[in-house]
Amino acid sequence: MDITLLYFEDCPNWKVAGERLALIAAERGDVTVTRRLVETPEDAERVGFLGSPSIQIDGVDMFAEPGAHVGLACRRYAVPGGHEGSPTLDQIREALADA
Repeated sequence: MDITLLYFEDCPNWKVAGERLALIAAERGDVTVTRRLVETPEDAERVGFLGSPSIQIDGVDMFAEPGAHVGLACRRYAVPGGHEGSPTLDQIREALADA
């Protein structure tokens, strides 16, 4: 399973998502994680970047919400107890199980 972590440098939340994806890859031998820097609005449009960090499996955003907009912005995720800049480890595991 190929997972792509899309991010832009000005948003620090991608590092947390990267750490969580690294843990998933260590747990599962079938997961490969690639990081992709998104630098321009045109690049964001081309890859369907819904904010930093975005996690895609085979080009499909695992956490896309209806009405989400493409662009260079930090992303917020609904997590138990509120919102964070990255999905939890359990949310990522669940999304992978559903993929």
